[in-house]
Formats: sequence, structure tokens, C-alpha cells
Amino acid sequence: MQFRLRTLLHIFLSGCVLLVVTYAEVACQIVQFGNQKSESPADAAVVLGAAAWGNKPSPVYRERIMEALYLYKEGRVRWIIFTGGTPKEGYPSEAEVARQFAIANDIPAGSILVDIHSRSTKQNLLRAKELMDGAGIQTALLVSDPLHMRRAMTIATDINLHAMPSPTVSSRIQSWKTWGAFLWRETWLYLGYLLVRTLEYKSPLDLEVEKFSHGSVSSLEAYRGSGRLGTATSACMRHWAG
Repeated sequence: MQFRLRTLLHIFLSGCVLLVVTYAEVACQIVQFGNQKSESPADAAVVLGAAAWGNKPSPVYRERIMEALYLYKEGRVRWIIFTGGTPKEGYPSEAEVARQFAIANDIPAGSILVDIHSRSTKQNLLRAKELMDGAGIQTALLVSDPLHMRRAMTIATDINLHAMPSPTVSSRIQSWKTWGAFLWRETWLYLGYLLVRTLEYKSPLDLEVEKFSHGSVSSLEAYRGSGRLGTATSACMRHWAG
């Protein structure tokens, strides 16, 4: 009994150590990635949403908007895409607040696209991609706070949004307390996203077999007999090996 308890305790402590080490490593990656900034031009600047205070952007959102305005006025982008819905019905959306702010700062209304429905980073990016596809926009500079960039760029890559990082030069997240709280939250969100992505992953074999999952047994048997199932299996093995 005591041996069993010691074994369980050892497993628990080992798990805790592994979690702490993983967390620290990911946090360092987030900080380091936030220092990367693309100097290349793109078709659009995609600004990830943040809080709006009534008809004014919050200080954090304002910094993101100003970064996009700078990119536009420097000729680095031809479009600005603002994202972000409203936390409560009856309040203006974050994107609309940003749009009005940009127009007041001499950005042509015809160069602005807005998503007024998204409520999370992934939704921001999915809606931005829809707007880009609809307007024939191919590439984007992704604008957000430095500590937000690692997760945002990972999601952008996963949804095939061709983006490059453009973190804000300045940020309202300046004190060690505020910075630490932001990093703590962002690290857990990023780890959570990676976990969900792993659980949702479908191998080439899964995707091929899924095509026949709603068909007859004979269809699946015919598929197996065709030899393509072996090809899918080989593709899956190459994926994991690579």
C-alpha cells in the first residue's frame, strides 16, 4: 500500500515538474516571438480586437490601431481590417470604433474593412480571412500586442491566412505586474489552443476514410481493395516522421 502511494506521489510530482518546465519554455517562446517584426509590405493590416470604451478605443486597442495607421501612411499596406464585436448589445463594436477613429485620422473609408461580430482571437482571424478572400486580399501584417503575437500567428497559419507579425511598437502593458499578468494568461491560452488543436487533428488516413464513413460497407471495402488506403497510411506515416 505504501509503495503504491509513493508511486502515485512520484507520478504526480513528476507531472507537476513537467508542467512547470513546459509552461516556462512556452512563456519564453512567447516573449521571444513578440520581438519579431516583419519589415515586408503586405496587402492589408489586420488589427486584432481589444476593448472599446464607449465610442473610444481602450488604451490597448488604440496602440494597435495606431500601428495600423502608421503602416498605411507609410505605404506598407493598402487596406486596414479591423476586427472585434461588442461585449453587450447596444454598445458599438470594437471594429466600428476603430473604423471611426481611423477615418478621423485621415484614413479613407474605402480602404477599411470591418468585422463587427467576432469575440475571440480565432474568430477575429477567421472573419478577417473571409473579408480578405472576398476582397481578393492575399497577404496581411498581423497587428497586436507583442505577447499576443505567438498565439495569433499560430492560429493564422493553421487557417491558411498568409500573415506576417507586426507587433505594436509601444504598448500600454508596461508595468511588471500588468506584463506578468498578460504573459500568464497568454501562456495558458496558447497551451490550451495547442492542446485542442492536437485533439482535433485528423491524419491523412482519417480524412480519406471519413469520405466513406457515411457510405456503404461495400464502398469502403472497394476503397480498401483499390490500394489507396495503403497510400493514405504511407502519407500519414510520412507526416509524423517529418
